[in-house]
Amino acid sequence: MSASTLITVAPTGAETTKADFPQLPTTLEEIVENARRCEEAGAGLVHVHVRDPENDHRPTLDPVRLRDTVQALREATDLVVQLSTGGSVHDPLESRLTVLDAEPDSCSLTCGTLNFGDDVFMNPYGFMSQLYVQAQEKEVVPEFELFDLGHVAALRRLIDQHGLPYGGKVHVDFVTNVPGGMPGTVEALVAGVQMLPEEVTSWSATGIGRSHLPIAAAALAMGGHLRVGMEDNLMYARGQQVQHNVELVERAALLATTMQRPPMSAEDARTLLGVKDRRGR
Repeated sequence: MSASTLITVAPTGAETTKADFPQLPTTLEEIVENARRCEEAGAGLVHVHVRDPENDHRPTLDPVRLRDTVQALREATDLVVQLSTGGSVHDPLESRLTVLDAEPDSCSLTCGTLNFGDDVFMNPYGFMSQLYVQAQEKEVVPEFELFDLGHVAALRRLIDQHGLPYGGKVHVDFVTNVPGGMPGTVEALVAGVQMLPEEVTSWSATGIGRSHLPIAAAALAMGGHLRVGMEDNLMYARGQQVQHNVELVERAALLATTMQRPPMSAEDARTLLGVKDRRGR
């Protein structure tokens, strides 16, 4: 069991609109400000979806905005910068492959197609395989997103076919309680962890919505790490909206400290994940 806890903050996501939730950070300035405060509160990694303020703050994979966001976060923080290659569920596969051109430290790699509410999040094996190889070539560390138990088996297949990712570490994130994916229950999380390939060196978990706290507590108890943020959870408590991502990071940090696994620094997160140091370029 790790003596400390990697806290990932996912501040924005692609589903919630700015009109419905004005406190959601969507501009570059807001994302950087959130990242800076969350790092101070204990976050070690920021998982980023980029929005376009000039187009109703909708999700975008515009290469200039992606690169500018990575650079701004790198200049303002020491956080591991991870770009989502999922984008919006409506983004075409070919556009999602271009995310790595922005040279993030890490990228998400979702290990299978799934129903995503009323939509379908497409991740055919050929796309996953191509993304994995490109990440190896560009020296970007993937975080394998597991929304269901079948995704764990797909991860096994990827490792068998392509070997270890760049950096030699294998970090996965269980995303639970998405309508269409694995439920946000302790039993489901335990089943997923028990299935992980032996090459996995670390794992984290997040519970969408009401499963947020039970999954966080279970992950800490089992030696896992945490992901929190307004991408996954807009409510701090019943009837109480999250006003800033730092609230969720502070609570996660307190919970981790109480469990005697305090938050790890961004520098330790880099070691845990085996990321390439691109700072100062």
